[in-house]
Amino acid sequence: MMVCRKSIGRFGLALATVAAGMWGAAGVTGQDPASGSRTDRETLVKPIYKVANKVDGEPAAAANNETPQPAPGAHPLQPALDMAYKALSNIQNNVRDYSCTLIKRERIDGTLAAPEYLFVKIRHEPFSVYTYFKAPEAMKGQEALYVAGKNDGCLLGHGVGVKKLVGTLSLKPDSMLAMRGNRYPITEIGILNLTKRLIEVAEQDKKFQECEVKYYNGTKVDGRLCTCIMVTHPVPRSNFRFNVAKVYVDAEYGFPIRYEAYDWPAKAGGPPVLLEEYTYLQMKLNNGFTDADFDDKNPNYGFH
Repeated sequence: MMVCRKSIGRFGLALATVAAGMWGAAGVTGQDPASGSRTDRETLVKPIYKVANKVDGEPAAAANNETPQPAPGAHPLQPALDMAYKALSNIQNNVRDYSCTLIKRERIDGTLAAPEYLFVKIRHEPFSVYTYFKAPEAMKGQEALYVAGKNDGCLLGHGVGVKKLVGTLSLKPDSMLAMRGNRYPITEIGILNLTKRLIEVAEQDKKFQECEVKYYNGTKVDGRLCTCIMVTHPVPRSNFRFNVAKVYVDAEYGFPIRYEAYDWPAKAGGPPVLLEEYTYLQMKLNNGFTDADFDDKNPNYGFH
């Protein structure tokens, strides 16, 4: 177990592993970038809960008549890979930072956890993360910070209620305590990391066949128009990480804002089993975040 100082709680976060974020920086009108965006942190709009459990419109109800076709002899995943590489380039060249609401739901040790809602700030250079739990209620107000190259490589975090009395704690991102209740460490959160992971998995899957890819226009996530890319591996194989994966690419931003992955059914003929899902909502791009946005001494945060 790697602990920088004291250790307790669950501050590691998912990647979201997948998802990317852009074009047309939105900014944060009327807000101090170092303020922690109190309104964004504490406001939960009703549609968010709906998105965590069911996307607005099933992909099958929004079939696309302009499905990208791979070139003769190319793998079925190639058009999706081309889209992912384009999104990666856009993020790297056009998105310096962003804030958003992240909804994550993960299966840990066979048990599917309830959705978690976090207000998140991310800066790409140096890679920096601030998170604030909005829900569930028992975790509301919990915060975490991570800045690459700072704090001896540790994340800083504090709990709520009695746990907050312990003060600010410092943990290695991949330590047992930081990873409790999480599939991925905080170092893998964000749309850039998500896009990189999607590319990595797709490049691996290109080495094999038994892959079906479908595209659905007109799908909506929290009212935002998206194209859903659904990848299916019909037969369980050790070289495949999922049975079904769905990537929702925002039509305006041109990058993923939602990702779902499912394992093969527990019983033949049964439904796929949800492994993980991540949704990035209310995105505000290129806010001009500074070091103060990722400093535990920021007076608008609850570290002490």
